[in-house]
Amino acid sequence: MHLQWLDDVLVLLEEGNLSRAAARRNITQPAFSRRIRGFEDWLGVDILERRTNRVEISQALVSNEGEIRALIARLRELRTKIRHFEENRSTLAIAAQHAPACSTFPDMALRARSRFPGIQFRIRAGNLNDCVSLFLRGDTSMLLCYEAESVGPLQFGPAIQRGLWGNDYLIPVVGGALRYKVRDSGDIANDTPAIVYPEDSYFGQVLQKNERAFGTSGFSANPFSVMAFSSGTRELVLKGLGVGWLPFSMAHQEIESGALISLAHRYGKEALQVAIYADTKVEMAKSLMKVWINEV
Repeated sequence: MHLQWLDDVLVLLEEGNLSRAAARRNITQPAFSRRIRGFEDWLGVDILERRTNRVEISQALVSNEGEIRALIARLRELRTKIRHFEENRSTLAIAAQHAPACSTFPDMALRARSRFPGIQFRIRAGNLNDCVSLFLRGDTSMLLCYEAESVGPLQFGPAIQRGLWGNDYLIPVVGGALRYKVRDSGDIANDTPAIVYPEDSYFGQVLQKNERAFGTSGFSANPFSVMAFSSGTRELVLKGLGVGWLPFSMAHQEIESGALISLAHRYGKEALQVAIYADTKVEMAKSLMKVWINEV
């Protein structure tokens, strides 16, 4: 099986047409069709339904587009690892929520480098559900995420080890021109614009469950923007576009400088743990876990 066949299949899925796909691959349509036929022969099943006046892509192929893309990425990564292998170098893939990838991982990387100078990381950032899927599929050997104490830890099998890097908490903050209202009155109006999290995001679920004001659309009188990523929320809050909830680790420098004002005294805070999960079948993941939870 040739890797170019998978590239052909992806282009075909994107274009939905043999002629356009062949043009993108810079070959003739008959040559492109022969390569697709070669992939079908290897697969043992047709991926095209060839009719008299048209050709249709099978639903089985369409529904597995994501898996094909992941396979291509892994094959290319493997090829690169083999081509550029250095005995004293190791690359570890980590699935990480956007928030801890920004606020926590830099310090983790420094500690890891002090113990393993040649280590390299590949961070696959996303929302929690996507990160868990990457980890369970074996696309990454470790998972870095926030876990709210009100929700509890994730549940995995016995081959997965859990450790804690530290603690954090989610707090409401305000910045820009809005912070002057808080400074002057010590209070903020309930109809103040809010940068809210989607209710199906992890932070959104936590804030919705505990009915936190300004956290989600359901508990905000004036939601200005729905933002899934806390790094984006932080920038909008700094511009004074609304109240937003952020991990303290992501906002503490601005709070100290006065660029942000915490509203936790009135609206409370959500305790968070920075959790690390490691596939114990991967030696480097086990070794890093020991470094990160201070066992070595």
